[in-house]
Amino acid sequence: MLDIATDLHRWVEEGRDFAVATVVAVSGSAPRPPGAAMAVDADGSALGSVSGGCVEGAVYELCLQSLQDGDTVRERFGYSDEDAFAVGLTCGGVIDVLVTPVRADRPGRQALVAALAATANGATAALARIVDGPPELLGRALLVRSEGLPEGSLGGGPELDRTAAAEARALLDAGRTDSVTVGADGGLCGQPVTLLVESSVPPPRMIVFGAVDFAAALVRVGRFLGYRVTVCDARPTFATSARFPEADEVVVGWPHRYLESTEVDGRTVLCVLTHDVKFDVPLLQRALRLPVAYVGAMGSRRTHQDRVRRLREAGVTGPELDRLHSPIGLDLGGRTPEETALSIGAEIVATLRGGSGARLSGTRVRLHHDTPGIHHDTAGPGAVSGSTPHP
Repeated sequence: MLDIATDLHRWVEEGRDFAVATVVAVSGSAPRPPGAAMAVDADGSALGSVSGGCVEGAVYELCLQSLQDGDTVRERFGYSDEDAFAVGLTCGGVIDVLVTPVRADRPGRQALVAALAATANGATAALARIVDGPPELLGRALLVRSEGLPEGSLGGGPELDRTAAAEARALLDAGRTDSVTVGADGGLCGQPVTLLVESSVPPPRMIVFGAVDFAAALVRVGRFLGYRVTVCDARPTFATSARFPEADEVVVGWPHRYLESTEVDGRTVLCVLTHDVKFDVPLLQRALRLPVAYVGAMGSRRTHQDRVRRLREAGVTGPELDRLHSPIGLDLGGRTPEETALSIGAEIVATLRGGSGARLSGTRVRLHHDTPGIHHDTAGPGAVSGSTPHP
């Protein structure tokens, strides 16, 4: 639901009632991940998607019905259904969709509305909802922020709320959207309850070192993938906003010093395009010891061999060097800066999503990987999605 939070927040401010359909479980070749949402208001206006085109018509009707009668429902769509062809989910996958009315008279509306406002305003927050459990509690929500007490209630008592808040904070810290089953210790009368926790976090960072032509193209690819992109170079003549108008930030400074002073985390990707020993070695020596998601460096194979030798001499260990993607990018045969940037972006997605980088045609490579993403997931740019487009 948080992937369309900005538009839904606008609907709330306009006083609209609406129903939200959220993907809460997937299996097989499902086109959209958990958390993907579609909403329909009382006038029949729709936004978002739960299937990239499949089953949209059926879900649209469910939303209208839910909005009319006020009931939260969970429906499953899959290839094995009698009406699979009619609703359009012929890809062989199965999706479970939770449809929740968000009306002025609906219990628990406050937590949903607060979650939409927090996400629309760029705050760090997680929304936990019951997606499998007692029918009367389906859709009940709890909002957990990075600081402060949770808001709302799941309706199952204080212990369930405490357990859900702890699970939500753990996923929020990782920037992940995922399902969690709460067992006997925190469930309802010892019975398990399944929660969908959607995390809304600021976009992950991409730091591009080296103000070169390839960097300008990579900035565009990074923005397209949902990253907040910084360009850093020690040369003030080249590191200018005029040369990189699409970058979120342009920094003039020695790369390794900037990396030591700036904030990075487990979602950050570092792309070293400086191609200069005096910049590369101290920068990579630092970068390969940080808990970031990806470190790549540009250069020929000869440059890479020389770079590795120098890094070993500087004390970088074998396991640390194993984290280095160099020469950077996948083998796409590209020549231009744009083609090179595309190959770098593709390698980043493959690395973070567990992909092989192999051709899909003529192989039995899995189309969808179950590795946790960066969410910009979610949700939005903070949940950067790297799943293969649905055929």
